[in-house]
Amino acid sequence: MNRTIDDLANRWLRRKPDGLSQLESRVLQSTIERTTITRDTNKAVAFHQTFGDRLADTIARIGGSWSFILTFVAFLIVWTSGNVWLLSRDAFDPYPFIFLNLVLSMVAALQAPVIMMAQNRQTERDRIDAAHDYEVNLKAEIEIMALHEKLDQLRHSEIIGMRDEIVRLAEMVKRIDERLSPQSAS
Repeated sequence: MNRTIDDLANRWLRRKPDGLSQLESRVLQSTIERTTITRDTNKAVAFHQTFGDRLADTIARIGGSWSFILTFVAFLIVWTSGNVWLLSRDAFDPYPFIFLNLVLSMVAALQAPVIMMAQNRQTERDRIDAAHDYEVNLKAEIEIMALHEKLDQLRHSEIIGMRDEIVRLAEMVKRIDERLSPQSAS
């Protein structure tokens, strides 16, 4: 069966070929060539990551973990208890903990944009994954439609064959009946 993208676009997508996106054309071409379209999108994304991207992802992964939160809570407890009880007279950051406030503000000022950068990259990864999922789903739908078409053709061929067989059997019955008719008359 020689199929073209134009034929498949009209038959299965019910659209004109010039209205197809590049992705849809690629899916139809892979259907014609009987090739796969799946790929590991993580490898493609990882290949294009810079050192800064990987660093931001690592910081976001660490900063958004329970181990970081619990470690930071422990640090705050040590800092405040050390300055209130242990160093009561010679505390380097006495009670309203101005220096601790400054440290926390600097950590937040640096961590927030880094986490936002990581989230933006994750959003882009999600977009790539969604486009790939659409591509795979479209190919699966087209393959299912092709299978339905083949089954319909097989069923049609069987029906035609059965009709021809019925006609042949009817002719045989008619011939037998014609042979028996003269014998029953005598």
